[in-house]
Amino acid sequence: MQRWSTELVTEMAKKVGAQVFVSRLSAYITNGELAKLFSRFGEVKDAHLILDQRTRRPKGFGFVTFGSEDEAQKAIKGLDGRIVAGRLIFVEPANTAPPKPDNPRSD
Repeated sequence: MQRWSTELVTEMAKKVGAQVFVSRLSAYITNGELAKLFSRFGEVKDAHLILDQRTRRPKGFGFVTFGSEDEAQKAIKGLDGRIVAGRLIFVEPANTAPPKPDNPRSD
C-alpha cells in the first residue's frame, strides 16, 4: 500500500483550498475572459473551462485556481449568485478527489 508524503498531502490541500468551481457560465465565454473575471480577487494561476468532447465548445462550467485560499474565498463571496453576461452563476470551493495510488491493492 502506497502512503502519501506529508508534503504531497499539504500541497494538495493548498491547491484544493485555492481552487473554485464555477457553474452556469455562458457557452460563449473563453478561458481568458474567465481569468479576467476572477482576476480582481487575486492572482489567477489557472482558469479553464470544461469542453464538450464532440463540439469542443464550453459546457458552461470550469475551474479557477488562485494563488491562495483567501483569494478563492473572496471570489466566492464576490461572484457567487451574481449575474455575469446575462447568466446567474454559482461559485463554490472545488471538490477534487486526491489522486489514486499507482499500485492499488487488489484482494
